[in-house]
Amino acid sequence: MTLVLTAHGSADPRSAEVTHAVAGRVRRLRPWLDVRPAFLEQNGPSLLDTLRGLRTPGVVVPFLLASAFHARIDIPAIVEESGAVVERADVLGEDPALLTVLRQRLAELGVSPDDDGLGVLVVAVGSSHPAANAQTATVAHALRSGTRWAGAEVAFATGPYAGVADAAQRLRAGGAGRLAIAPWFLAHGRITDRVATYAAAEGIPMAEPLGSHNLVAATVLDRYDAITAGAAAAA
Repeated sequence: MTLVLTAHGSADPRSAEVTHAVAGRVRRLRPWLDVRPAFLEQNGPSLLDTLRGLRTPGVVVPFLLASAFHARIDIPAIVEESGAVVERADVLGEDPALLTVLRQRLAELGVSPDDDGLGVLVVAVGSSHPAANAQTATVAHALRSGTRWAGAEVAFATGPYAGVADAAQRLRAGGAGRLAIAPWFLAHGRITDRVATYAAAEGIPMAEPLGSHNLVAATVLDRYDAITAGAAAAA
């Protein structure tokens, strides 16, 4: 079986670099597995070309955090067009392992779970799909669990529900004397740069995105294994 790690793609080279780096980590965790990064747009190799070049069955694992348009519409359409023998795995989503990485990124910023004057703003990509936004919104609650923070909220940097400044104001109104931004992104790009510009203007420290991390790679493998285990059980 081949694992096709499928990212959206970006004009910002930092985004593709993280995809390739995570693919490399997956290979190191499982050296016998054929792992191929692919992209929906702007970077190569494209998902369509990658699927057409497969000589064995595969599993497409979306390198995406939310089950929004790209996961629900774009990837299935390309899979069908390719005619390849592949299964589609779930997106990475709000996996506990990724929340651990997000907590680590905040710790690298100097954030303590005992800081009772802190409000944490989890900034994510927005979607026109309300269910995807609702799932993403659970990240803030999970992140705050077990801390003494004054509050935590998810804000969307894009889409019809965008409102980073409004979420920051709500945290301050709720008693947060200081804020920190936790980007719920896999990699840097143009959107995170806009958030960083806002953060700098407001004097809000901002953590790094999830990036290349063994727990990110392990989450990719979990999605792959969920498909291959199901296929083995059905055999």
